[in-house]
Amino acid sequence: MVKEVHAAHILVKDEAKAKDLMAQVQAGKNFGELARKYSVCPSKKKGGDLGWFRRGQMVKPFEDGAFSAKKGDVVGPVKTEFGWHVIKILEQR
Repeated sequence: MVKEVHAAHILVKDEAKAKDLMAQVQAGKNFGELARKYSVCPSKKKGGDLGWFRRGQMVKPFEDGAFSAKKGDVVGPVKTEFGWHVIKILEQR
């Protein structure tokens, strides 16, 4: 069972932009570059990298998306109170 996830994300304010970014990532665009350019989260400076977290540290919809995926997966768009997220799973342990 996965206890911790190391993830990056791109946070935007509308679903259409999140869907567009998801499509770009799936087409092979660099996730970190997209995060630096489009994300409204301060993590954009680090390519969206959020570091390691366990259950209970993130808002539930984000956490559910992150913990339902496998290393290397990109999930989204996921809606939270902060906006729309595209989440990339970097590592699990």
